[in-house]
Amino acid sequence: MLKMDTLGQLLIDNRFNFKEVTPCGICSEIEDLIKFKLPEDYRYYLENFEPFDDFIGNEFLRLLDPDALMDYNLNYGIFESMPDVIGIGNNGSSEFIAIEFLEGNKYRIVLSPLIDLDKEYNIAIGSSFTDFIQRLANGERWFK
Repeated sequence: MLKMDTLGQLLIDNRFNFKEVTPCGICSEIEDLIKFKLPEDYRYYLENFEPFDDFIGNEFLRLLDPDALMDYNLNYGIFESMPDVIGIGNNGSSEFIAIEFLEGNKYRIVLSPLIDLDKEYNIAIGSSFTDFIQRLANGERWFK
């Protein structure tokens, strides 16, 4: 079981800001639309921290505001092309960052091109949201 204080400290150490007001029910609204439960660690981030738009380690990361998530996914056709994927941000370039839901209530964080929405191009960049942030904080790069 993930300790949320560990994730919280990791986010604080990387200049994430706490929300002044926690949005009421935003995660449940997203889950109702995508028909999947959001991972516990990502849900913790959404409920407690502001959107992020800065570098972590060597890589630029933009994590979307919960209110913008659905529009982003619908406007880019992510749900239509990859039904088991929800875009959560981007790298400030032509790739988006997403949660890919796998069998058995498992998931991974992936980087994928916005130009050709196909799971075959997904690159695993974390085994969880926490792992993804930790890898960036440790200096891992998107592409080696």
